[in-house]
Amino acid sequence: MDLETLGWNRFFQQHFEPFNDQNLIPARIAREHKNIYVVYTEAGQLTAKVSGRFRHDAQDYSDFPSVGDWVAVKARPEEESATIHGLLPRKSTFSRTAVLAGKTEEQVLAANIDMVFLVSGLDGDFNLRRIERYVTIAWDSGATPVIVLNKADLCDDVDSIIEEVEATIFGVSALAVSAEKKEGLDPLREYLTPGKTVALLGSSGVGKSTIINGMLGFEQLRTGAVRAYDSKGKHTTTYREMILFPNGGIVIDTPGMREIEIWADEEGLSSTFGDIEALAGQCRFNDCRHDNEPDCAIQDALADGDLDAGRFQSYIKLQRGLRHLALRQDQKVQRREARAWQKKVSQFQKERQKLMEKGIVQ
Repeated sequence: MDLETLGWNRFFQQHFEPFNDQNLIPARIAREHKNIYVVYTEAGQLTAKVSGRFRHDAQDYSDFPSVGDWVAVKARPEEESATIHGLLPRKSTFSRTAVLAGKTEEQVLAANIDMVFLVSGLDGDFNLRRIERYVTIAWDSGATPVIVLNKADLCDDVDSIIEEVEATIFGVSALAVSAEKKEGLDPLREYLTPGKTVALLGSSGVGKSTIINGMLGFEQLRTGAVRAYDSKGKHTTTYREMILFPNGGIVIDTPGMREIEIWADEEGLSSTFGDIEALAGQCRFNDCRHDNEPDCAIQDALADGDLDAGRFQSYIKLQRGLRHLALRQDQKVQRREARAWQKKVSQFQKERQKLMEKGIVQ
């Protein structure tokens, strides 16, 4: 396999330099399932696990490889296996908050992605507030979001919904497709240029796998039906997977998620809700809570109907979530720094003990 086709570029080449003299080669994570990875390398497809040292040094879940990551591996092509010894810095990450082993952690859903297709169904699944949440995380990831409205054949007024989405979520393209009927997929294919990575995210049953099959032109991924009474589907994709397209593009498919708790910062929120933050800047008081204060531009816009109440409540909810997350992240950084300091102290004590045994120090 050619590394450039897999997305390798100067950024990753520079960060791989420390591994050049360790008899390691670059690999990209193509699949992740229960601590076992499938990686793509110039030596072909290999099954990999992290080394014992890698596992020992990892301090939380986000330190482990995820689909789309570039890693340094010791390859054993004759065994079709490899050992992962290092994780290269990520250019972008699409993450959510997850509770793992009783702790709140960052769960990386896809790494080193250039674009995110945020898929929503034009049936009972359509939820503008959920799309806002996905877009906020997408902007924060470093990738460019595109809203894909699937099942256009089930909607009587597609154009009005596209207008509503684009009027609400500024600066993000919205495309309507019918993956089942293979209609409207050509604009999606245009994003798949050689070496570029696109991730598909959305709820279960929205048709992500069907979209990928339609773009490929053949059935590679298993698909499933949704329940007619509530438009909800089963998780036909049960793990994250990287798919290489014949033209050189790369797509990452992910399991459906009913809800996604935000893992982002204020920058992503500002990108999605720039209109609300611009209004807030017109309030009389800099610390306006947009409640009962006089000359509140937000309340005036709500009263005049210029600002949708549901959109404002979505903004407030996400803002509170970000503040709570920032507090947890600060606590996490403090714990990490404390562990690092304790490790240095322990190492110092060991070195001093050796010197004392040699009689060099008292």
